[in-house]
Amino acid sequence: MNDPWIVLAATVAVVGLSAFFVAVEFALMAAKRHRLEDAAATSRPARAALRSSSELTLLLAGSQLGITVCTLALGAVTKPAVHHWLTPLFEGWGLPLVAADVAGFVLALVIVTLLHLVVGEMAPKSWAIAHPERSATLLALPMRAFMAVTRPLLRALNSAANHLVRRVGVEPADHVAAGHSPDALRHLVEHSANVGALDAGYSAQISGALEMEDLTIGEVVDPDAELAGVGAGATVAEVRAVTRRSGHLRILVGVAGRAPTGVVHVRDTLTAPDDAPAAGFARPVLTLDAGRTLHAALREMRETRNHLAVVTDGDDVVGVLTLADVLRRLFPPAVAVPG
Repeated sequence: MNDPWIVLAATVAVVGLSAFFVAVEFALMAAKRHRLEDAAATSRPARAALRSSSELTLLLAGSQLGITVCTLALGAVTKPAVHHWLTPLFEGWGLPLVAADVAGFVLALVIVTLLHLVVGEMAPKSWAIAHPERSATLLALPMRAFMAVTRPLLRALNSAANHLVRRVGVEPADHVAAGHSPDALRHLVEHSANVGALDAGYSAQISGALEMEDLTIGEVVDPDAELAGVGAGATVAEVRAVTRRSGHLRILVGVAGRAPTGVVHVRDTLTAPDDAPAAGFARPVLTLDAGRTLHAALREMRETRNHLAVVTDGDDVVGVLTLADVLRRLFPPAVAVPG
């Protein structure tokens, strides 16, 4: 292939493909999974990137396969063409044919290697590391298409690589880590507080937040606390009276047998007559098991838009958990939120 325009076009295409595979590889390695999860709600490419992050070793196999093929293509197309062009040039400068051939071969190898290294690898690597989530999302769909076509080969290569890795006692990782573990963060917070890089007050708050992973809501709820509630047949006036007495804005309905059937926000009753049934303003009450972690409970309360949950242990009602309880635990000096 001696036509310079064909060689140039082929070289640009091959180097571009190599840059694509390098960028995909480093973007998925550097991307934060939680950011991809946030973007996946509204973006198809982000969902594709998230799927790729769950098949990390397979994606790396695809990237390495693509880079290897591009390297071989440059060696098969660009290097011989450059060698063919340089040899007559050196021969015209007076070098013997053998010396001109060797010089042309060496210089062609250097030129093609530098081109591939700088343009096809280092530049896209730097771009992907600087913008990991953006580059991972931008390149996700074409990479998924390539993986779909070559998946059987990638699985075979990946299986062979994983077998070798396990032979040396290492378990391969198939997904991008979501972040630091709670233990690692606790150690970081403790170290930062000890060296004076983090204020003791902030350290206590962060440590309290990390405890939410293991702390159960049964350990947080006070089982001796009186439930702010009214009976199933109570009126709006009784709801308002309980609010004035307890200071709580959300009042349970049907607490006579300690089995609340609903919850009323006193705000909804402000324009109602005093003798109106409170049950007409009740909303379903969220019930959580006392053995659930505080972190999981808080997530469910946020997802279901509930500020209050009844905590049970089997058939028994242990108490009530509110967002105010969680906030007071995290920020004891500053937050005072009505329940």
